[in-house]
Amino acid sequence: MSDQVNIAERLRESARLYPHQKAVVFPVGRDSLGRVTYTHLTFAQLDDESDRLAKGLVDFGVQPGHRLVLMVRPSLEFIALTFALFKTGAVAVLIDPGMGRSNIFGCLETVEPDGFVAIPIVQAVRTVNRRKFPNARLNVTVGGRRWFWGGTTYEELVKTSRDGFQSAGTKATDPAAIIFTSGSTGPPKGVAYEHGMFDAQVQLLQQHYDIQPGEVDLPGFPLFALFNSAMGVTTVIPDMDPTKPAQVDPLLILEAIRDQGVTQAFGSPAIWNRIGRHCEATGEKLGSLKRVLSAGAPVPIHVLHRMLKSFNHDDANIHTPYGATESLPVASISGREVLSETAELSRRGAGTCVGRLFTRVSVRIIEITDGPIEHVCETRELPRGEIGEILVQAPSTTREYFRRPDATALAKVADDDGRFWHRMGDVGWFGDDDRLWFCGRKAHIVEVAVGRMFTIPCEAIFNEHSRVFRSALVGVGDKPNQKPVIIVEPEAGDFPESESDQKKFREELLQLGRASPLTESIETVLFHRSLPVDIRHNVKIFREKLAPWAEEQLRI
Repeated sequence: MSDQVNIAERLRESARLYPHQKAVVFPVGRDSLGRVTYTHLTFAQLDDESDRLAKGLVDFGVQPGHRLVLMVRPSLEFIALTFALFKTGAVAVLIDPGMGRSNIFGCLETVEPDGFVAIPIVQAVRTVNRRKFPNARLNVTVGGRRWFWGGTTYEELVKTSRDGFQSAGTKATDPAAIIFTSGSTGPPKGVAYEHGMFDAQVQLLQQHYDIQPGEVDLPGFPLFALFNSAMGVTTVIPDMDPTKPAQVDPLLILEAIRDQGVTQAFGSPAIWNRIGRHCEATGEKLGSLKRVLSAGAPVPIHVLHRMLKSFNHDDANIHTPYGATESLPVASISGREVLSETAELSRRGAGTCVGRLFTRVSVRIIEITDGPIEHVCETRELPRGEIGEILVQAPSTTREYFRRPDATALAKVADDDGRFWHRMGDVGWFGDDDRLWFCGRKAHIVEVAVGRMFTIPCEAIFNEHSRVFRSALVGVGDKPNQKPVIIVEPEAGDFPESESDQKKFREELLQLGRASPLTESIETVLFHRSLPVDIRHNVKIFREKLAPWAEEQLRI
């Protein structure tokens, strides 16, 4: 990797090689016959528009290192603005709007932004709370009228001449973005991304999945559109609310796949659960789709079954890359590999197999420790087959959390020659075949008198019941003498309403539990209509909220 890297240069290269290929396609409405109408930018147009925006931002006063909050809905403008910010050398601050008002304000105050590039409602809220953001003087209104808050607008910036503009000469280690975690296991933290880390992510993903220029991708998570533009891949922005993937309309997704000849799609397991069930019920196929990527949480086996049956191509597959905001990607496995080789082990409580490592990614399984680890020499690497904490080192692994030295100290482990490792916060084990297995979050381990109980292996035992949609293992009481409780969310429309049905259902579940040495100590089953899950993927279960709920239920 060259020392001078600006991730936006990958867009410029795509524009040079594929100037007339569509870069971004966006649904804008329907015609009189009900057909979807689309607008788009080619790679040449996207590069030109982002250049104009970047030049306008520089003229407006934006300088390298300025932190600008980007809060714009998925659109042509979102992608053009992101690359424009990269080109100026500014740092794009990306916050999931679904994380809740208090979390959003907490993140923003930590960042101390120099400005907001945002839709009118965000600018209005910023103005009302302007004392919280005293440095926010570089404000751009996007997708609506600028009112009393001043600043400039997208329309004004895009009219700027690009003559003489050159992207900032950023280095690989210069900051490019601050991306906040979903906060699924604690307060959201700002992950500091450098230009070189983004560049490494593009290389790793493109090589591993053999993603070719000219492909067409439908990303259910807006940020993945940026990878597409850097690979010469067309992005089709889906007609969905990215903060509510579990409520996606399968008909709209399938319509976009047909209309645009989509070959690849990315989304959380919640999206593919909806689409797979729809295809199973209607017999509809996934048309041109050849590759599906699903991340955010383990993909249930029933989702893999339905998706593989829904493909139109024999060589089509669903892949589950494993990683985190702080280190992506780490490992990957295909749905066909899961069903033919690892699913049966998962059903018996081995955990979820996340596959083999990406090239240039290193993983160690170390003894589980709660406190900070200063140097990797202080760790004890565990033998294959033993569950421990997952430690990762890769060119795409981030170095720190923004202005969170406490969190950085807990998550990062120094190595020699200036290298470092990231503690994923997950536990797992390595098989003899070099495949990595995921057994849950370290924070969710239930500690009972006889030892540790890991969530994913234990929950798998109960998920085998035909009436169970998903389940969650939590501990009630203080470690290391917690009471293990399994909380079950039944399949939709199958909640046991009567006391007799609950008793029968509970006994069937306990019988399953008693048949496995992993769960034979569980004596308590509770039913929950809808387990609380994260906003970003609608899959990660908030076990932190369920533990006090279970304690309250047991008092009743």
